[in-house]
Formats: sequence, structure tokens, C-alpha cells
Amino acid sequence: MDISNVVNLIIFIFLVALGYFAGTAAEKKHYRSIKEREKKFLGMPAVTIEKAEDESGIADARLVCGSVVVSVDYYKRFLAALRNIAGGEVMSYETLLDRGRREAVLRMKESAAGADMIVNMRLETATISGKANRKAVGTVEVMAYGTAITLKR
Repeated sequence: MDISNVVNLIIFIFLVALGYFAGTAAEKKHYRSIKEREKKFLGMPAVTIEKAEDESGIADARLVCGSVVVSVDYYKRFLAALRNIAGGEVMSYETLLDRGRREAVLRMKESAAGADMIVNMRLETATISGKANRKAVGTVEVMAYGTAITLKR
């Protein structure tokens, strides 16, 4: 093994490590943002019941939605590909979907500003890939939608 191969290996390891730490830092920053914003909307429930119990007390109802596209970094995509070979849980995709769901619900709640609650909330997901024949997941769109209800005072 000559010196150029060693240098190339060191550069490769450095870039993989850099990608890992940068991706982890970005994910942690996003989770902190989500947690801060979730505290702000604790008083606005988003439930899956189809309608409010007493519809005579409703002053306004409108459709609200929130959508987000989230991607994992290349390092996590590489680890997921290795996990697909061996089988089992793919943790990098679990965090991807968790971040996507929570962000979409937050954006939906933000669009429902002034409402008292959101009923009939639903979540939809779709994978997005750069090539049609590629089976690798890595980017997902999550959409949350429901009916924002404002009660009569």
C-alpha cells in the first residue's frame, strides 16, 4: 500500500466523519426547534375525531394543512443500506419520519392561528427519490391536515 492510497483513505474517513457530525448537529438543531415550537402550541389540541361534540358552539371551521420535506444525510443513508442487507429496524429512517411528522403537525397548527382546536387531523407521507427506478428512501414528504375549529365565546 503506497502513501497515496493511505492519504486517500484518510481523506475518505475524514469526509465520512465530517458528514456524520454535520448531519447529527443539523438533526439535533431541528429537534430543538421542534421542541420549542411544540411548547407554544400545547394549548391547541389536534385530534383525529371526525367532528366536535357540540357543533352549535362552533363559530368558524376551516381546512388547515402543514407540509414538510425532510431528508437524511448520506452517512445515515449508507447505514440504512447496510441495515437493509442484515434486516431489522432502520433507526435513521425512524428519526426521519418522526421529525417529518412533528414538523408537519407544527406547521399545520401555525396555519390554524386563532383556532381553538383541530379535528379530523390526518397525516400523509410520500417518498421522494431523484430516480424513478431507485429503491433507496432518503427524502420524505409529510403532510398534516385537518379542520381548525374556533368556538363561540
